[in-house]
Amino acid sequence: MSLAPTLSEIIARARADMRMGVPVMLRSETGHALAVAAEDLSTERLSDLRELGTTYLAITARRAETLSARAYDEDLARLVLPSEADVAWIDAVADPADDLTHPMKGPFRSLRGGNAICARAAIALAKSARLLPAAVMVDVENGFEIASTNGLTVLPVEAALPLMADLAPLHDMVHARVPLVAAEKSRVHVFRPEDGGEEHYVVEVGRPDRSKPVLARLHSACFTGDIFGSLKCDCGPQLHAALAQMGEEGEGILLYLNQEGRGIGHANKMRAYSLQDQGFDTVEANHRLGFEDDERDFRIGAAILKEMGFSAVRLLTNNPKKIARMEDQDITVTERVPLKVGENRFNEAYLATKARKSGHLL
Repeated sequence: MSLAPTLSEIIARARADMRMGVPVMLRSETGHALAVAAEDLSTERLSDLRELGTTYLAITARRAETLSARAYDEDLARLVLPSEADVAWIDAVADPADDLTHPMKGPFRSLRGGNAICARAAIALAKSARLLPAAVMVDVENGFEIASTNGLTVLPVEAALPLMADLAPLHDMVHARVPLVAAEKSRVHVFRPEDGGEEHYVVEVGRPDRSKPVLARLHSACFTGDIFGSLKCDCGPQLHAALAQMGEEGEGILLYLNQEGRGIGHANKMRAYSLQDQGFDTVEANHRLGFEDDERDFRIGAAILKEMGFSAVRLLTNNPKKIARMEDQDITVTERVPLKVGENRFNEAYLATKARKSGHLL
């Protein structure tokens, strides 16, 4: 029936539930599991989960490594919650904010064996919701009954995980003329993904010839740098330098992608900044939070370029990985145009880490 939600829409519901701390019922071929985002778990819901069975905390292998916990499931670990564990204990394990002041956590008992696919889906949902990649879970037998009684979203994980890994189709919903300081002849496009995810924006300067390589910039949103002029990064100067160069040349495409904090979201970026204040570099901070070095999906940029009719670019970037991802997606990069601006005494170490660990050409 067409009134029923599609799988993509069910995933969007589950993502929204995770953000609000509402349990999600994960259905696999081997059973059911309830999952609640660790950072949004209430004392009352933790008590309710415990009444249903043995509760455990699903975390990524990156976070498990920091905690010296066994990750028997390769990419994740399932830590059994001790009987005395409360919401504060869960928060301390999931969030590295107090790792240095209270380093002795555990010892942990990791679940071994069985199917970890529900835990994998819970972490994927938390990441897509821009939450800490950690979820409190409990395996249950009467999953459909619990979900029906409590009005919970039921997500079929074997079908959902591949769809979540795929790139959702993007559509140019609307565009309008927006004269900019750097380029008066500009239009802004709004691209919306079909999966209910965040919208992305494109600044089209002039009327670029689709048959020629266009000067292009894939710029990941940086609220602090782009809006407030933060000196901790070089994002704001790069954004404005790219627009200025496009204005000078009379044409260009700037993709403003909503992938804050290298794809971990603004709140988690602030958590990473707090860890940097404790002495960790930007990559180490991501790992302690449970994320990879870079969680961005550059396929989004390639898909938008194709949707707008471009197949070749002169790419404004210092990041060779962006070039590789464009080439992987059949976007020809005819030239790398350096964008070396914004270095200052506050971000010297940050830029050095990007060069040393992430291969940026600075």
